[in-house]
Amino acid sequence: MKYLCLICAEKVMEQMSNADADKHYEEYREFTTDIRKSGHFVDCNRLLPPSAAITIRVRKGKISSTDGPFIETKEQLGGYYVIEARDLNEAIQVAAKIPGAALGCVEIRPIANDLQTRDVLGLG
Repeated sequence: MKYLCLICAEKVMEQMSNADADKHYEEYREFTTDIRKSGHFVDCNRLLPPSAAITIRVRKGKISSTDGPFIETKEQLGGYYVIEARDLNEAIQVAAKIPGAALGCVEIRPIANDLQTRDVLGLG
């Protein structure tokens, strides 16, 4: 089963000192190397800061947009991993090693793989 691991922290890389960001990048490099070796890796990336985000809503056919994320929280979505795991317990063990879990939190969500979803998305 595939799981999406959403990484949230109070500071994203651009808000860290160069030394702290370099150290954190290295922690992520090591983690990514490890999960590639273990076979859990599917995909990952970091996101640009919330200042680069746009939030949209469609109401009665009209699009409205707001700069940045539209949430009231100190934590920011900083990146993600898509992992493959036997079950939620294994996904938790893998996600607990994501470096961002020590600075913020990691939300783990199963990725839908039912026939109706796959059909609607054209995933066969």
